[in-house]
Amino acid sequence: MTASQPDMTTTAGKLADLAQRLENAARPVGAEAVDKRHEAGQLTARERAERLLDADSFVETDALARHRVSDFDLEHNKPLTDGVVTGYGTIGGRRVCVYSQDNTVFSGQLGEVYGEKICKIYQLATKTGQPIIAIHEGTGPRFAEGIVTLAMYSKILSHMTAASGVIPQISVVTGQTTGLHAFGPAFSDVTIMVDGDASLHHASEAAIAHATGTRLDTQALGSAQVHATESGTCHLRAESDAQALELARTVVDYLPVNNMAEALRTEAEIQVGSVQDNVTDTDYQLDDLIPDDTFAAYDVREVLNIVTDDGIFELQEEYAPNIVTAFAHVEGRAVGIIANQSAHQSGALTSQAAEKAARFIRTCDAFNTPIIEFVDSADFVHSADEERAGLLRRGAKLAYAYAEATVPKVTVILRKAFGTSYVFMGSKDLGADLVYAWPTAQIAIAGAEETARGIYGAQFEGAADGAESLAEKAAELEEKFIHPYAAAERGYVDAVIPPNETRGQLVEALRMLGRKVVTTQPKKHGNIAL
Repeated sequence: MTASQPDMTTTAGKLADLAQRLENAARPVGAEAVDKRHEAGQLTARERAERLLDADSFVETDALARHRVSDFDLEHNKPLTDGVVTGYGTIGGRRVCVYSQDNTVFSGQLGEVYGEKICKIYQLATKTGQPIIAIHEGTGPRFAEGIVTLAMYSKILSHMTAASGVIPQISVVTGQTTGLHAFGPAFSDVTIMVDGDASLHHASEAAIAHATGTRLDTQALGSAQVHATESGTCHLRAESDAQALELARTVVDYLPVNNMAEALRTEAEIQVGSVQDNVTDTDYQLDDLIPDDTFAAYDVREVLNIVTDDGIFELQEEYAPNIVTAFAHVEGRAVGIIANQSAHQSGALTSQAAEKAARFIRTCDAFNTPIIEFVDSADFVHSADEERAGLLRRGAKLAYAYAEATVPKVTVILRKAFGTSYVFMGSKDLGADLVYAWPTAQIAIAGAEETARGIYGAQFEGAADGAESLAEKAAELEEKFIHPYAAAERGYVDAVIPPNETRGQLVEALRMLGRKVVTTQPKKHGNIAL
């Protein structure tokens, strides 16, 4: 036997052979490919999986898998792993499953065995109730394997669908991801992309150039910025592989392992005694946050950062910024937060904002995460562009998602809650369990001026003092109706609270709603306005 060929008639030789095979699997196309990745400032597929997980916790599956194709001379090119690293490990001590695509093997193209490996790890994750994290860098089907690759994509998407709402699915896009590969991240609950390196698009540059005569590079087609600001597919942007993987770890911290569990509670100061007894100097800052000018803007994040334990972890920050969607903790419990952002479009709703909030609500509801809404919105944006963009259909998703959700739901009306925004943003009769309002809240069909025009406009039309009379009527209406007390009298608001008590009231609400039980009508599923 030579030094490179162990004696396979002995146990020692067989152990040495296994060690050699596993070493080859760690570098399936050789050390040179690994060096090129490092020179480019990128991690290998295996390094990404290991970096994602707790140190030394990664357990690989199917490391010795190879394709079984004999056409096109592929029988002479059979790298181990077949282009995807799969396995499981822990994040913060909680077990998760992972797969990481390897662009150095067949340029990241998917073959039959590659697809089988992903299907197997999905089956393992789903039947054991563990989150699955996918690290994407692939370029469509492996042409040499023919139609079997399309069948594997179909199976993978079927597994993703079956897992949806059962286990959290998180995608990290680290490199060019095109063709059928690119649809995987769109199935995920949260998608993270690396600036500069990641791209996500169906058509290749060559296909678009052939079809349109326009040549675009991968970044123009589907960079992290494109998907964060324009399509909304990207929830979080990262500057590097390492940061993207760290963000994935953070997302896992806010979610339960599956739909039958709760997210882990974090260490927090426990409220003891009455709400009033627990008001702090920081809480008192809320009393001065709403401007006296009802049209003046403010940053709602200031409110959110005060009422939560350690601030918010925002998703889709750059997409539809007129609404904020974020995870946070309140007394150690993970919650989902939705808030109108008056600093953008005065917090008015748009079709994009409605879809963004609806998707987040469904994510929270699927994974037992209470929803807290902070309302300050005069209505949907009134424009022809919004109407033509499908405002009615897309806006309906928000009302549907909220009404359908069975997790604890709490609403805090900060300022304006007019018309459609009142209805869609966590109103009592749409399904909110508890609704609080600040004294600054304005709850009505519309603002005082618009209401005056609706009631008295015809009466004063053409009169010499018509504008003055309408202004007087508007002032009367505002004093009589445009405040939280009319809604409180009718039970549409459960309590009008001083802003400084908001955190304490939320703590008590979440404690009480922890025992919430909802029995739903038996049906296959509803038909949300997709």
